[in-house]
Amino acid sequence: MTRLLALTLAALTATAAWSQELVDKGFAEGWNIMMDPALGNGCLIQTVYEDLSVVRIGYDALNNRGYFTVFNKAWGDIEQGQSYPIRFELDGKSFDATATGFKLDRVPGATVFFTDRNFVNAIAQNRTMTVYNPAGETVMAIDLKGTAKALEYARDCQNKKL
Repeated sequence: MTRLLALTLAALTATAAWSQELVDKGFAEGWNIMMDPALGNGCLIQTVYEDLSVVRIGYDALNNRGYFTVFNKAWGDIEQGQSYPIRFELDGKSFDATATGFKLDRVPGATVFFTDRNFVNAIAQNRTMTVYNPAGETVMAIDLKGTAKALEYARDCQNKKL
């Protein structure tokens, strides 16, 4: 019961967080650097890909954790608060995770929270990220070019240097 309550609270927190305005902190290597007041002024990077997927990698300062979020209008079957097992690869290294569904202005998306700060470094040190659904089908594949530099700026933002 406690785990269910925690998952529900996490989903509600994520939904509320993405419904507020972000504060622009600059632009680096194809990524916007932003701060999210709803997440305790946690900093993040965000970009839009050719398929109109919006990707965010950031820090939830309220809960002392990081997150990776993707939303796309084409993902109409994602449900608010629903958990989705996913697998993703960083340059061929595979990771299993659970994504939580949400809607931002009626646009469906999913987020993965993590507490291991080294995971951000792993993202930054790789060239590609591919996300798979439970059936093993590719959900999306993104080029991580420029991510390392953008995350460096996000760290500066988080350390209040921006």
